[in-house]
Amino acid sequence: MTMRPALAALLAAALLASCAAPGHTQRDANGVAFVIVRHAEKMDAPGDPALTDAGHARADALARSLEGQPLVAVYATAYRRTQQTAAPAAARHGLDVTTYDAKQPAGEFADTLRARHRSGAVLVVGHSNTAPDIAAALCGCAVAPMPETEYGRRMVVTFGTDGSATLDVSGQP
Repeated sequence: MTMRPALAALLAAALLASCAAPGHTQRDANGVAFVIVRHAEKMDAPGDPALTDAGHARADALARSLEGQPLVAVYATAYRRTQQTAAPAAARHGLDVTTYDAKQPAGEFADTLRARHRSGAVLVVGHSNTAPDIAAALCGCAVAPMPETEYGRRMVVTFGTDGSATLDVSGQP
């Protein structure tokens, strides 16, 4: 029996999502966890739109969900919507948001993240067309594409002290 690629991708996404513990970032005691999300809901406006009220609420919920985590860095592209999504989590942890180039190849950016961070949790806020690629480059695994209408997916790539990577996907903020 053969499966159509779209059905296979949906099945893979469902299986990955079922393995995740919502709102929880798992990591080994000296490992690192990269939390990758898409920016929250944005206004329907040309150029560089800001977040909607729902988007600000999602960004605040993301920050609250990371309160108990040892967040050591926050990354976002230069766009207003990613900066506004990242800002509440950074502020709650006394961190600045580090801006990265949205056009940088995912593999290069993943290499930079791995070189800079060996422990703690790192939040990365990207876009629907970049966040899955960043997660895939970090874990060396397949990650389902993200439609333009999806805002709630959280991808956590955890590296243990032995260097092994694990991907957990959830629909939490």
